[in-house]
Amino acid sequence: MNGAVWSGAKLLGMVKKGAKKIQPPPLPKRPPVTLQHMHALFANLNLANSFDAAVFAVACTGFWGCRRLGELVIPSRGGFDETKHVVAATPVNVRTLPSGVRYALFHIPWTKTTHSSGADIILTANNDPTDPVTALLHHRVLNKDLPAGAPFFGFITQDTPEGWAPLTRDWFLARVNEIWNSNNLAQLTGHCFRIGGATELLLRGTHPDVVATQGGWKSKAFLEYWRKIEEILPLFISDSFAQSRSQMLLNTMDDFRRRHGH
Repeated sequence: MNGAVWSGAKLLGMVKKGAKKIQPPPLPKRPPVTLQHMHALFANLNLANSFDAAVFAVACTGFWGCRRLGELVIPSRGGFDETKHVVAATPVNVRTLPSGVRYALFHIPWTKTTHSSGADIILTANNDPTDPVTALLHHRVLNKDLPAGAPFFGFITQDTPEGWAPLTRDWFLARVNEIWNSNNLAQLTGHCFRIGGATELLLRGTHPDVVATQGGWKSKAFLEYWRKIEEILPLFISDSFAQSRSQMLLNTMDDFRRRHGH
């Protein structure tokens, strides 16, 4: 400054080294939701109960639909915003492909990437106990008396003057983690459904283009997300069959990367 020679470089370097030493270590990566977690929910939730039915429907939709939890449940009892949260009156269209595969579709009004354009959530039926179409339709039947303007994943209860309550993020996570904890499974966060579902679909041979569309990723964003999936793949690999599927997936993603110019 003012022509003076800067002589603090060495001191600055020492400060930076010291700061690195005292900064906390990075948080460990949370494991994803796996089929084992999902099957524990199926086995332990009381699906005749309106609250548990809503919890199971959200879990199956988040996992198999590769959706963010914030797109499905509300942040708090007073946090409902009809411009961002799907309402009970939203129609669910169930269709069957010529191949006999059934799927369900409903629209959500807002996502993190599309904002007010929203997105269509498409759930394809499968032969797993956690079939998302069955779970969603069961919730809709059991909670059919929800007011039209209530949250889509609300539930009927006699514990409120209104006779119903919205399913909040905290209530949902508390319930699923209660079950996982009692089954000696890791307690997880809401985002773990999205990455776990995407990984399971890829390992089942679902084409990356389909998975990217399912979760609302553009090709570049999905390739960036793939780096996270690569880190957790070993958690899904438990036998030789799974290992061969993993290698096929790696080859498929290499092809996906080349086709999309990355």
